[in-house]
Amino acid sequence: MRPPSVPWSRPEAFGAWVRLDDQTLIAVDHALAERLSIKDAGSPPPGPTRPLELHIAVTSRCNAPCDGCYMNAHPKGADVPLAELARSLTAARDAGVSIVAFGGGEPLLHPHLQALAEHARALGLVPVMTTSGAGLTPEKARSLRDFAQINVSYDGADGGYLAVRGWDGAGVAERAIETLANAGIRTGANVVLTQGSFDCLAATSERVADKGAREIQLLRYKPGGRAAAPSYAARRLTPEQIDLLWPAIKHIAEIGRLRIRIDCALLPLLSSALATEPDIARRLASFGVFGCEAARHLAGLRADGTVSPCSFFSSEPPLVTLSSRPAPQASLAAWSSAAELEAIRAYHASPPEPCRSCELFAACRGGCQVVSRFLGDGSFGPDPECPRVAAFGSSRKNPSPAA
Repeated sequence: MRPPSVPWSRPEAFGAWVRLDDQTLIAVDHALAERLSIKDAGSPPPGPTRPLELHIAVTSRCNAPCDGCYMNAHPKGADVPLAELARSLTAARDAGVSIVAFGGGEPLLHPHLQALAEHARALGLVPVMTTSGAGLTPEKARSLRDFAQINVSYDGADGGYLAVRGWDGAGVAERAIETLANAGIRTGANVVLTQGSFDCLAATSERVADKGAREIQLLRYKPGGRAAAPSYAARRLTPEQIDLLWPAIKHIAEIGRLRIRIDCALLPLLSSALATEPDIARRLASFGVFGCEAARHLAGLRADGTVSPCSFFSSEPPLVTLSSRPAPQASLAAWSSAAELEAIRAYHASPPEPCRSCELFAACRGGCQVVSRFLGDGSFGPDPECPRVAAFGSSRKNPSPAA
């Protein structure tokens, strides 16, 4: 029997990454890579691991006054020129990237969004996008059919959106989900979980499914940009809500209307709940959880042209002139060697306790380093909001008396 052909592959030391027709990325071993006739399988180019997914901020403009914007986007921001974005896409293709996620700011404000998606497709990349949905019309939606998926930020029905963002754009987001779905575009909803939106989660999942979303992505509130102090402390999930998070996720999964994806940064909050779950690695994989990918398989390219470990790092982008922007090739080269990224990789390679002996580390990879640096001394380390990390710290401060 002749093995199936694959639309995209990338050789790795373990074999190869393969992209299927439905855009799913899977890792295959040497034997299967050979059966699939993947050239150079097992012999990747020398050097650090390369990103599989690149998040590109196409603009720093946004008209929404979100309190928790991690990019500090604003109405007077700037669009990245089309020619520069085209060069970035080519550099991404040459670096072995498979998926490019367009964001901002508000990407719908960029005047050449359709051309960007078309160019990404022509290069063999898979373009996806996240938007607030503001300004989306049926005509605009039809022009975006080259996107493999578009996710709409929708943080909650029944006041959840207002609680997260400080303004009520729920109606805008709901109309956008419906408009995209009616245009035949695979649509998802990005839901940021905070103290104010958590209790709405069940209603939120039902609402977005009713509007035509096929996937819900649950995101942790992160302390970047306008979401940093004092906003972060007031909006992050409470310990009581963290205890209820895994049952809430399982409830949505059991209803079965939506595919669920869990932000890797949420995983440490689930560490206690997952301790008693059978076959947890397979269950987490079904939710798209493979641990923190920053500086490993994920890179961010900000609107000023600089590279970051992920799109949530360094949320104070400087306003620079176009002539001072680094070339895309230089930015992606920096992703392989920058000191900050090397520090993340070193932490992941040899974490301290309690992460070192935790059975979830392979999936969690120590939690969100944006949170760790914000709440700690600025260095990389175990996520302090992980219940296991908190218990470990408490036990060291208050050791049990000797028997």
